[in-house]
Amino acid sequence: MRTTKDRIRQAVAFEVIGLLLSIPLAALAFGFDLGRTGVLGVVGATMATVWNYVFNLAFDHSLKRITGSTRKTVPLRFVHAISFELGLMLAFLPVISWWMGIGLIEALIVDIAFVLFYLVYAFVFTWCYDTVFPDTDNAGSSATES
Repeated sequence: MRTTKDRIRQAVAFEVIGLLLSIPLAALAFGFDLGRTGVLGVVGATMATVWNYVFNLAFDHSLKRITGSTRKTVPLRFVHAISFELGLMLAFLPVISWWMGIGLIEALIVDIAFVLFYLVYAFVFTWCYDTVFPDTDNAGSSATES
């Protein structure tokens, strides 16, 4: 099981790298002002960082209780990424609408774009993170399973 310090490092690295990629892409794709998009990104990252810690802690505890390990197979990584993003999407939708001054339907399109970006990003980032900083609970597992 990962330590609190490791979980914080993972969450912060995830959000910083994600912001550096997503803010300019979103501003360009939707024609939004880069400054407003940057603020939206920071608010979203703050929400996501808190959600990341809570969700991953609960997910790992549940996984450990059910399987006896925190090892994540490729299919389980898909479940993990989709579950994380759906929860965050529901919380972020009204923030997007309010801050960007757009209707809920347009905000939903923006939110879905963020979700699609972060679904792929979360899968790749977490796999890379687990490779660079292996969970000691998974010692001896192959790279394709961790």
